[in-house]
Amino acid sequence: MSRQQTTLLFEVPTPGPLQQSARSFAKLLESELTPGRAFCCLITSDKELRRLNREFRNQDYATDVLSFPSADSGAFLGDIAISLAKAKQQAEEHGHGVAQEVQILMLHGLLHLLGMDHETDGGQMARAERKWRETLRLPSGLIERVST
Repeated sequence: MSRQQTTLLFEVPTPGPLQQSARSFAKLLESELTPGRAFCCLITSDKELRRLNREFRNQDYATDVLSFPSADSGAFLGDIAISLAKAKQQAEEHGHGVAQEVQILMLHGLLHLLGMDHETDGGQMARAERKWRETLRLPSGLIERVST
């Protein structure tokens, strides 16, 4: 039986160093946060995030990250979609690099794949995101940005 691996797909032009950084970070997350459980991360456009958000959440706007948990409780957690354009914009707004913003978005999306929901869990996801950001030396996360 073959083990499923975490996969990153780049649907928009993405510089090689950013691709490598995202792949390395995904492997780190798989190793540290979800041992033995893989996920897929799509780096794409605002247009695609808007389409996905409209189709699956009935929200007609481009967002920064969406998560689609697997219906199967096996080794595959599900899919994450990240808007590279939003990552660039948010990185500039918050004074850090695009690679760090992609990492913040990937971490946030992965926590959703693990079943957390910051809108309904009484702070559980916010605490987990803060803990992992500190462990991984990342700047402020999405939940903190909207709560301050």
